[in-house]
Order: sequence, then C-alpha cells, then structure tokens
Amino acid sequence: MKTLRVLAASAACLVIVALAAASPVSAQQKTPAATQPAAVASPAPTQPAAAPAASETTLGTTDGTGRALKSTLPSVHDLSPWSMFLSADIIVKAVMIGLAFASLVTWTVCFAKGREQFAAQRRLSGALASIAESRSLAEARVALGARRSVLADFIAAAAREVKLSSGVASEAGIKERAASSFAEITREEARRMRHGMGLLATIGATAPFVGLFGTVWGIMNSFIGISKSQTTNLAVVAPGIAEALLATALGLVAAIPAVIIYNHFTRVTKRYLEMVSQASGATGRLLSRDLDRVQGGPVSHAAE
Repeated sequence: MKTLRVLAASAACLVIVALAAASPVSAQQKTPAATQPAAVASPAPTQPAAAPAASETTLGTTDGTGRALKSTLPSVHDLSPWSMFLSADIIVKAVMIGLAFASLVTWTVCFAKGREQFAAQRRLSGALASIAESRSLAEARVALGARRSVLADFIAAAAREVKLSSGVASEAGIKERAASSFAEITREEARRMRHGMGLLATIGATAPFVGLFGTVWGIMNSFIGISKSQTTNLAVVAPGIAEALLATALGLVAAIPAVIIYNHFTRVTKRYLEMVSQASGATGRLLSRDLDRVQGGPVSHAAE
C-alpha cells in the first residue's frame, strides 16, 4: 500500500507539472506573430537596403525591381525533447505522460522488490544457519527466537500438526499432512515474491506499442499539416516528425528497463524459492526425528 501511495503521488505531480508547463507555451504558439511595419524607403539613393529579418530566409531570386525576394519559411524550431513535448499534439502528450509514468512505476517496483527480496533472502539464510545444529522442532524454535521468516512458518506448521495429531497412530499420516501444509506455505511465499512482477511484464510488452501509437498519430498530423501548407520543405516537416518519434523513444525507454528488471527478478525469485525448498526439507527432517524419538506413544503401540 505504501508503494501504491508513492506511485499515485508521483504520477499526480508529474501530470500537474507537465500541464502547467505546457499551457503557457501552447498559448504563445497559438498567438499570431506581430507583423512588423514595412520600412519606408529613403529618398537618398546612397542608403543601403535594410537587412532581412533573422527569422526569414532570403531566396536567391529577385523581383522586377532587383530586390531579393523573402521566403515565408518558419523560423528554426527548438528540437530539444522538452520543447518537442510542449509543441506536440494533445494525444501525443497524453501518450508521453503515460509512458513517463510507466517508467516511474518500473523503477519504483525495481527498488521496492529489490529491497524486499534482499531482506527475505538474508532472513532465510540466517534462519537456516541458526537451526543447522538443532535436533528437534523445539530446539529449532528456540534457536530462531523472535525472528520472522518462512522457516519459522514451516516449524510452526509442523508443531501445530503434531499437536493436532495427538492420539493418531499413523506416523506417515502426520508427515503427509505436514508436507501438505509446507506446500501451501511455499505457494503463498512464491505469490508474495512475484507480486508486482506482472506489472513489469505488462509494461515491457505494451510500452513499445503505446509509443508507436503516439508516433503514428503525430506523423498523421504532420502529413495533414503538409497538405494544408502545400509545401514539402524539410523545415516544415521535420519538427512534427521529430515530435512523433519522441513518443517511440519514450516507449523504448519505458520497455527496455522493464524487461531487464523483470528477467533479473525472475532469476532472484527462483533462487529464493530454492532456499524455501531447503527450509521445507530441513523442517521435515526435524519433524521426522521428533516422531522417531517417541517412545511408548501411539506410533510405538501401533508398531507392536
């Protein structure tokens, strides 16, 4: 729950900052540029003509009076990632924000699961070492003390089964029921350790396609703009295509770490479950020793 609250707060902050930064820039882009008054030609024949504006590009052709014609090409765009995000279409912006949130979720799960799995492995390894010389379930419980681990759950389940099976003459039945309890504990531990990994798998599988959707939408808008401006000049086409390709880049940024982290946690979880199996086997051996030590109990009378 704490991790989910952190994710929700981070997502809200990300969306608010992005929308707050995008609103004023979008308003500026929609405001038409103020037209500059035409320079009044000086009657003096020796005065040079005014230099072309910095935002206009002078063509190599001249009109009938010999003056150079000025093109209507737009000024050079700022193609930094943040500027491209601010000037993108609202759908492409939504895709980019979603992919940024997915990347945030990926790294949050990475740090949370890494800490959880490291702590679980450390607890279980220490617990197995502490009961290595124990000869019974009682000694093992004393050796563990108040430390919590899956091994303590195994020992508690074995002790509970022995208590519930008092008066039962079948030693094999006690071991079978204890093994069933161990299997349930193992499955529950596996589910707990794999919690959150499905989210990584989903992000790794879908993020590239979400980014591709943003790219297709942005390129479609770019072609619509080309048809309206009736020009195929690269200076007109490039900004829109660059903004669209940024969505694909963000999709890969979200997907590649998610796949790598998922594969890493899959290997770590497999090693941890092997340690859980060792703990289950160690508890089973302690239970078997306790049952073999029973003298004069129901098992011994059954054997006689």
